[in-house]
Amino acid sequence: MTGAVSVPTTPLFPTPRCRPNSSFLLQSRPLSLNLPRLRSAFHSLGQKSLISLAPRASVGNVEYAMEPATNVKFPKELSVPGSSKQLILLGTGFREKIFAIIGVKVYAAGFYVEGLIRDSLDAVKGKSSSDILEDSSVFYTIYETPVEKSLRIILVRDVDGKTFWNALDDVITPRIEKPTAMDESAISIFRNTFQGRDLKQGTCIFLTWTEPSKMLISVSPNEFPMKVDAEIESKNVNLALYDGFFGNSPVSPSLKASIADALPKILS
Repeated sequence: MTGAVSVPTTPLFPTPRCRPNSSFLLQSRPLSLNLPRLRSAFHSLGQKSLISLAPRASVGNVEYAMEPATNVKFPKELSVPGSSKQLILLGTGFREKIFAIIGVKVYAAGFYVEGLIRDSLDAVKGKSSSDILEDSSVFYTIYETPVEKSLRIILVRDVDGKTFWNALDDVITPRIEKPTAMDESAISIFRNTFQGRDLKQGTCIFLTWTEPSKMLISVSPNEFPMKVDAEIESKNVNLALYDGFFGNSPVSPSLKASIADALPKILS
């Protein structure tokens, strides 16, 4: 991926803050204030503010895992736009491009999947991380299993939408030998979702496979997307993209290795 770049910083995940209603502070008879009632009102208002401002992630205290090369934090559990299901973080990694023999990190990525995936990976139990990493069938089992999975991408540099799409297209197109009309339509929708966008550092992107033939795309300039921006219907396009990340020549070897490290622990 090429294009204008800027010095990366760790994306921020601000803690929501709530402001009490000023009417509580302007009572006409301050000496007769019902303090227990007032405390209850403040507590209720604060809870409503937190609910409305918090991203759609796991209920309760959200725990994070940090991608070490970029210092980007990923929630260990979340639900994604277009789905009410809770997904767990399976691994993190980063994408790097070479500019004048210098490796430049472009984005961090986290891969999420439904916990039900455990039921489809009995054959993996007992295998080491290195064995899993070399066994491509493990990753294709994850793809083919009818559970939801999602790739969350956080940009750590400014990238224009055309450049970002070209990088995705370089992964997808060579992996489809004879594109069908449905494939071409899906690629066109994919392209138009990113063309013309100014993807700044901190932009969050979800690529969510609700099923092998269906993918949802969500993009937000910061923090957490709250809606689906596009929907793709093409198993060939979806599989090509998935193979680009988890096949034999992954664009993010660190992400694939991280998943291979996590699976033995999850399946034990």
